Amino acid sequence: MRVLTSIFLGLFLVTNAYSQQDKQTDTILNHQTPLITANKVDLLNNVDVIFNTQLGFNSNFEDGNYTGSKFEVNQFRLEVKGKVYKDKVFFRFRDRYTKDTEVQSTDNMSSSTDLAFIGYKISGRTSIAIGKMTANWGGYEFDMNPIDIYQYNDIVDNSDNFLTGVQLNWKLNTNHNFSCQVLNSRTKSFTEIYQNVPDIEEAKFPAAYVGNWNGSFLDGKFKTIYSFSIFQEATKNGRPVNMYYTALGNQFRTKKWLFQYDFKWSSEDLDRTGVVSSIIPDTVMDHAAENVYYIEHWLRTVYSLNEQWKITAIGMVSTASWKDIPVPNVSSNRIRTAWGVIPTVEFYPIKNFNLKFFATYVARFYNYSDYAKTDLGQSNNNTGRIMIGIISPLVVL
Repeated sequence: MRVLTSIFLGLFLVTNAYSQQDKQTDTILNHQTPLITANKVDLLNNVDVIFNTQLGFNSNFEDGNYTGSKFEVNQFRLEVKGKVYKDKVFFRFRDRYTKDTEVQSTDNMSSSTDLAFIGYKISGRTSIAIGKMTANWGGYEFDMNPIDIYQYNDIVDNSDNFLTGVQLNWKLNTNHNFSCQVLNSRTKSFTEIYQNVPDIEEAKFPAAYVGNWNGSFLDGKFKTIYSFSIFQEATKNGRPVNMYYTALGNQFRTKKWLFQYDFKWSSEDLDRTGVVSSIIPDTVMDHAAENVYYIEHWLRTVYSLNEQWKITAIGMVSTASWKDIPVPNVSSNRIRTAWGVIPTVEFYPIKNFNLKFFATYVARFYNYSDYAKTDLGQSNNNTGRIMIGIISPLVVL
């Protein structure tokens, strides 16, 4: 009897295990046929699995005073990308493990997910993609792999850089590519970002329209990444409340030198970047500021000593201005200027392999206007960070 009971119990558990295994799975007719069978293993040649990694030992300073050190995984982004079905269909997924995973209220995606899109190559010149993707802001600062960035300038650092929508690409020739995007203008709700701004009616479809041009000249020595964007966020008294953003990226390369310069300009009817609003205390204004604009310059210079050693220097400046300063006779709308200097030494120990050790110092200086100091309680300050570590987009498959 005990043996029969054991056999019955074993069959019962196995049956329920398989039943549970089949839950929430594909129910189409051929669901038991795997995507990659033994005779399709060549598909793996078109799929990359990448561990985008930046690890290091960081030491921090405030106003010249040492505040502490620690080992940190500065960035870890798991990426899977590839092509399927005769190179016609392509996809890309990237998730950041060093960021909160809160599902966003607008696009229903985790805040940690950078990319999750699928695309179709219509012809040799034209393709389309839909999903969560990189907004084609333009500029070389944003075009770099994020793990190669030690500190972003203010606009990129405070933007929704990965948005859900659709993108159309068109290749004029080998030197000129154009793209246009229609995206959600944000990942969070209007109230989460701007709070309760008076006399503002939220747009029913908050959209971003982005145009981008990548150009190449002089046999690739000089390149450009230019873009212009319009964000439709709301209306006020029947008039549109928009954001206008331009980024002009320029690159010049020689055998030993690389120069990259970005100019960025953002005019915001509502403070989408948020720097101005963060400076204003809640006792003065408890919602996002209106009529602000930002101007930025970013310059990166790289000198290759040889195949293994590189010296890099980045200089950047960002100005934040508020047109509605509630004080008469103010000499300037600018309320803050942020400077940044990032000297770096990089060493590639393995030739022809993208892995590098780095040592860098990130210095930031924040200077406030007389109005910001007197009326908003701000004061000039600076921060510093020494970083020593390793960076690599490790292709594990």
